[in-house]
Amino acid sequence: MKLRTGHLVFTFFAGLLAALPVLAQSGGTAPATTPPTAPPPAQAAADASAAKLDPAKEAAIRHLMDITETTKLGENLQVYITDRVHEVAGRAIPADRLQKFMTTFSEKFNARTPPSAVTDAVVRIYAKNFSMDDIQGLIQFYETPLGKRVVKTLPEISAESQKVGLDMDQNAALVVLRGMSEEYAEIKPMLPAEDTKPAGSTPASNAAPAPPTAPAPKLAPAPKSSVTPGTPASPKPAPQN
Repeated sequence: MKLRTGHLVFTFFAGLLAALPVLAQSGGTAPATTPPTAPPPAQAAADASAAKLDPAKEAAIRHLMDITETTKLGENLQVYITDRVHEVAGRAIPADRLQKFMTTFSEKFNARTPPSAVTDAVVRIYAKNFSMDDIQGLIQFYETPLGKRVVKTLPEISAESQKVGLDMDQNAALVVLRGMSEEYAEIKPMLPAEDTKPAGSTPASNAAPAPPTAPAPKLAPAPKSSVTPGTPASPKPAPQN
């Protein structure tokens, strides 16, 4: 089903706002439609106490975030969201106006939620979930050779793990949807064509690669992967006597 560009833009922005409500609002407060209800006095006192971070603990948390590169979270999120906005807005806004649109968006976006606001929010999350002893223990670990290796390799491991899990789940969902398409014929046009190549067939060594099939429907957003499946090697000829 071919969707109109305007619908794609609306869907993107709606999904973006739904997926990141906390980060989108951390730089400012939207006007309330109804007067907020005042919390009970005991709850208000607890909230006020929680808002005050011990300076030593806050400094330790920020040091931990520095050595684990967590302080880059706000900047990385801004780059990711800005790239997605540019990608989708470019389908609706003419090229001669797109640059001005993106410049204005970036300025307003950064002013509303600067990367430092995300860092400040994450500091409070750490403070809520870890004691000072926990933070110091984590710092000691991440300053070891193994801890530094974890910081360096974990993003790649996480991305690869996400891709493997997502591919497995999408393939499983596709099998299930094909099985249900006899009862729900309306979903058949949404499914990619099945691979009709006979099982066990081996392509010739000089054969051109087959054109890619239609992509499976995405069930969740995931980064684009550059990995392509390899072509099975042709069997070696038997040695001549």
